[in-house]
Amino acid sequence: MTPPDQTATGLAARLREATAVEHMDTENRGFITRLMGGELDIDAYVRYLAQYAYVYRALEARQAQPGDPAFLADPALPRFESIRADLEHLGASDWEVVHPALPATRAYAAHLESIADSDVPRYLAHHYTRYLGDLSGGQAIAALVARHYGATDDQLAFYRFEQIDSPVRYKRRYREELDALDFDESQEQALIAEAKLAFGFNAAIFEALGGQLAVAP
Repeated sequence: MTPPDQTATGLAARLREATAVEHMDTENRGFITRLMGGELDIDAYVRYLAQYAYVYRALEARQAQPGDPAFLADPALPRFESIRADLEHLGASDWEVVHPALPATRAYAAHLESIADSDVPRYLAHHYTRYLGDLSGGQAIAALVARHYGATDDQLAFYRFEQIDSPVRYKRRYREELDALDFDESQEQALIAEAKLAFGFNAAIFEALGGQLAVAP
């Protein structure tokens, strides 16, 4: 994980710094480190991807709300259709049957659905956590899954943002949009608390996937 920019003082930098511990804890969970280290197999990746199909379907089901900042509805970001296409190319077109949502995944999806009509800060926390993660560590994940497990380009559409020419520039603009939000202190604290919660939901999914490995025959 890239350390927080110590020279930045805006909302984006404060959010990143406030969630650094949770971010590190999540990305160091055993399942994801083993998967990215090449210790598992393509089937483990399929199970991982299927769980996130449920998450993104819930995240992207939200309808635009009055007062939403425009970047929340950027059509360059949604991932569910790409995940579904990847699963089909991975031989898991019946992913909802073969890989039902784990309890941790159901909890995350249900939470996303419960805040769909809430104020912007809480939903934004999950938008930020997922999409900026996909544009950052997600790019490394794609390379590692291809290297270790032979995944093809057709199986890695999840990580290709066809409408974004430069993830680095896009992430910079996204953070500038965050900094431009006129959040008061209570809204900022709600954003930070919800982002911490988002990392916790992701960590729980990794733990659940790791538990599947432990009981595999």
